[in-house]
Amino acid sequence: METKWWQKEVIYQIYPRSFNDSNDDGVGDIKGIIEKLPYLNDLGITMIWICPIFKSPMVDNGYDISDYEDVNPEFGTMSDLDELLKKAADYGIKLILDLVINHTSDEHVWFKEALKNPESKYRDYYIFKDSRDGMPPNNWRSIFGGSVWEKVQGEDKYYMHVFDKKQPDLNFENPEVRKEIYQMINRWLDKGLAGFRIDSITFLKKDQDFESLPADGNDNLVTCKYKTRNRPGLDQFLMDLKRETFDKYDCVTVGEAPGVQYDEFDDFIGEDGYFSMIFDFKYADIDVESGSDWFKRTNWTPKDFRELLFKSQDAIQKVGWGANFIENHDQPRALSKFIKDERYHNEIGGSALALMYFFLRGTPFIYQGQEIGMTNFERSSIKEFNDISSIDNYYRSMEEGFSETEALNFVNLRSRDNTRTPFPWNAEEYAGFSKAEPWLALTENYKEINVDTIAGRESSLLDFYKELIQLRNHSVYSNTLIYGEFEADDSASENIISYRRQHQNERLQVVVNLSNQTENYTFDNAPRRVIISNYDQFDINECRLQLKPYEAVLVEV
Repeated sequence: METKWWQKEVIYQIYPRSFNDSNDDGVGDIKGIIEKLPYLNDLGITMIWICPIFKSPMVDNGYDISDYEDVNPEFGTMSDLDELLKKAADYGIKLILDLVINHTSDEHVWFKEALKNPESKYRDYYIFKDSRDGMPPNNWRSIFGGSVWEKVQGEDKYYMHVFDKKQPDLNFENPEVRKEIYQMINRWLDKGLAGFRIDSITFLKKDQDFESLPADGNDNLVTCKYKTRNRPGLDQFLMDLKRETFDKYDCVTVGEAPGVQYDEFDDFIGEDGYFSMIFDFKYADIDVESGSDWFKRTNWTPKDFRELLFKSQDAIQKVGWGANFIENHDQPRALSKFIKDERYHNEIGGSALALMYFFLRGTPFIYQGQEIGMTNFERSSIKEFNDISSIDNYYRSMEEGFSETEALNFVNLRSRDNTRTPFPWNAEEYAGFSKAEPWLALTENYKEINVDTIAGRESSLLDFYKELIQLRNHSVYSNTLIYGEFEADDSASENIISYRRQHQNERLQVVVNLSNQTENYTFDNAPRRVIISNYDQFDINECRLQLKPYEAVLVEV
């Protein structure tokens, strides 16, 4: 494919509530991000993605927007954001924001007007339906549990919400809604944003029959995904969105596109695709059968993970560009999820995962705290959780027959709060994040896992990430590591993930032992050199490499 500027980026995701608190109110803010620009610059990243900072009642931590044109006061002001744009640019760091257009908050002026005046044009900005014999219009279950329908007070009608009841879905069948959204997007791009990560974009199109389906749970409901995600007609909405906004700017767009099948990737990220790149969750969700039903756990193996990862890379490479990640604000910590032996929830395990994913073909994303090896927490009560999805899964698990203890375990393993805990900058009270008690409790091990402590160690995970970024973007191997073709290696033993990157006459290979056992690997030919390893010493003899537990190497072959 034609090379694009955004293929060279290394993107760092910030959850603004939890990154750095500049005014000591217990909540992270934009000025807090500005304060840490030197840290991000030293890390080597080139772009920041910030989760929603728009005005919001924060029911879903900013993914419920009440005003697209203003900044939420707890994060600061529009002038703070302008300052961040300017100061980040001084470091050569670009900025993208989260774009949430499937739904708004129920406190958005459009929805308030739709409720107040059924005859107003805003009633058709959302999806309202008559009840069926005094019951909701159908049996669809929302992503966050319960019916997708909420009763309108004083009327025999319901409004639709694919997510929380305080996140009513916009009616994209209405061209006036689409026009309002396009104009808003263009105003943000005019401010100098480098682009957007686009949230839940495959939910814009709903099947217009609104028919019920056979129930799939004890609640007598069925997941709404069958009728609201990646449905026929979505393509027209996404083509119009691109034509009316993104095509007018040299911007980058990253689609959160759950439910997209591999044979559809050309439409999404091909030469004329809707987006620059998309996230593929098929390998990220390997630990559960469904990303929204956490009690349906899997007993996955490294071989299972390898097959999903390689299938994803192959499908993406055929048509376009991918967004590679192992953590984000909706996922648990990678160390806790992918490293089954807790003894390796340290630099060794963290660097094995880093090397494994960082040199895949596509743009690498680093989620805040990933670079210092943050792990999941262990909460003892559902009352300690903020995330609405976690609370839903807890009660839903018990509805499906699990005990309170089992339900809490599922939530601890998968809670989105795991990656939303405040960022630990040091070992002091409140971890240097704030001088006030944070909005969400810290991870218990913050005194051992924080920036100051990690930075003081030799061969730290933080230094390892810096070296990976340097290798990818500023070394003699950069062209191969960025643009090289991806070639899966299926010859390795079941615990090893091995792949090659090839560009012109150069061939590099990643070999990672994703287990706590010693493993042997044999190269076709003796490697020319080991470029980087996550152990101080490596055992390589001609074509034979003996890998220690969770050992990872990048070699020139």
